Amino acid sequence: MAFAPMGPEASFFEALDQHRAALLAALRRGGGEPAAGAHLASRFEDSVGLQMVSHCTTRKIKSDSSKSIKNFALILKILSMIYKLVQSNTYATKRDIYYTDSQLFGNQTVVDNIINDISCMLKMPRRCLHILSTSKGLLAGNLRYIEEDGTKVNCSCATAVAVPSNIQGIRNAKFLLIVEKDATFQRLLDDNFCNKMSPCIMVTGKGVPDLNTRLLVKKLWDTFHIPIFTLVDADPHGIEIMCIYKYGSMSMSFEAHNLTVPAIRWLGLLPSDVKRLNIPKDTLIPLTKRDQMKLDSILKRPYVTCQPFWRKEMEIMADSKMKAEIQALTFLSSDYLSRVYLPNKLKFGGWI
Repeated sequence: MAFAPMGPEASFFEALDQHRAALLAALRRGGGEPAAGAHLASRFEDSVGLQMVSHCTTRKIKSDSSKSIKNFALILKILSMIYKLVQSNTYATKRDIYYTDSQLFGNQTVVDNIINDISCMLKMPRRCLHILSTSKGLLAGNLRYIEEDGTKVNCSCATAVAVPSNIQGIRNAKFLLIVEKDATFQRLLDDNFCNKMSPCIMVTGKGVPDLNTRLLVKKLWDTFHIPIFTLVDADPHGIEIMCIYKYGSMSMSFEAHNLTVPAIRWLGLLPSDVKRLNIPKDTLIPLTKRDQMKLDSILKRPYVTCQPFWRKEMEIMADSKMKAEIQALTFLSSDYLSRVYLPNKLKFGGWI
């Protein structure tokens, strides 16, 4: 069943439709889909993101070494639990595994690291090991899907639902907007942004995205190849979060093919927008030494060489020595973000 037209006229989406056509053309040329197969430190490939390489340094955990015997035993313990989960076709979260014997494991980080090691060692996504992550992300907009247990979910443009761990039967939209912060996400819901821009989908990972949120974004891209945009603060931390969605992270580079979407575009807040919109300096925040170190680190990354417009924006930030939160737009008007900024960006192709 098709969604009732509630959003702008078809002409509004002309730039989006052209962008999607360009994405599909790139896919047909073979520039947008990753090659099959996993790879074993980390290298960058523009169609995949950060991924592992075969000549990386490995560490050995021996059963006859006093230094690693406990870790070896814990790995066997979790492997036996994974075996039982697969055999019974049931699933457990990392938290569930920790609480099976919290005194033995000591803390949750020990379990998380061992599960990552097992996933990397076996070259299998965690989901194939029947281990799930607890979702912290939220989802809203024109999306209907079926959860693994058969539950039918009809997302609303007015309220959000938790990002599911696995979905099927998803339906299409014009674009997906990834919002960095929960506060901004909730404000857009309050401003009825999804209805005004319908059909669209919004998702937030509430900061650094969890695995389920990244898997959802990847699945929506693989299924529909719709334009995907990020709305993050104009600061190094926001750029880092955007890079995780687009290119992945070092810690999860062995799952790059399942998690990254290099077709993602930066919609806002751009440092050049801050200057263009004459946002007052007293609403901006000076970069800290930690911010400057983070920014310098991002500028040195291999994927920035493929993004000259990104580099230009980051250089603007570095030169001004200032950062801006999305909330700085409220100086112009309380609903400027949803009423003017985002609609104009989407209509006129204001992404990079």
